[in-house]
Amino acid sequence: MIIDIFTLHYIASQKNYGDNMPGYKSHAAWGLIFGAGTLAAFNWLGWYRPEPGTAIMLMGFVALGSLFPDVDTDSIGQKLFYSLLAAINLTLMFLGHYKWAAVLGFCALLPVAARHRGWIHTWWAMFLVPFTIFIIPIIFYDVSWKNILPFYLASVFGYFTHLLLDRKFV
Repeated sequence: MIIDIFTLHYIASQKNYGDNMPGYKSHAAWGLIFGAGTLAAFNWLGWYRPEPGTAIMLMGFVALGSLFPDVDTDSIGQKLFYSLLAAINLTLMFLGHYKWAAVLGFCALLPVAARHRGWIHTWWAMFLVPFTIFIIPIIFYDVSWKNILPFYLASVFGYFTHLLLDRKFV
């Protein structure tokens, strides 16, 4: 099934939500649909073929990215975002990856410095916010940028789908 920008715009413009904006279900669903489709296309084309565990983690980052712009408000999306983040953090800690858990914890603090639909709902924040996921491990943990890049791109991709549904690009 191919979905174009006009279809997305139509879906995002429906008045199923109180403020005429898609809710957390739409943001998460469309982020995951497009994320899975993109990952499948990259795999099929041979551009990127992650291990199954890595692919699942990438989809988690897409989901987090698609929900992140609305975590600055008390909402179901906020609760879902922080629940998913807590599950990922607990898994990282259980596996002994305390440094990675600290990086995700730091990223979770960013919405405190924002008002709803403020700087977090901008195209430049789409690149800047996930950049912390990209740059912190490189600077502090001596991790190759090549290992982190897929997670950065997954976060940006999820963020992009959120802004697209909120009509920031159409």
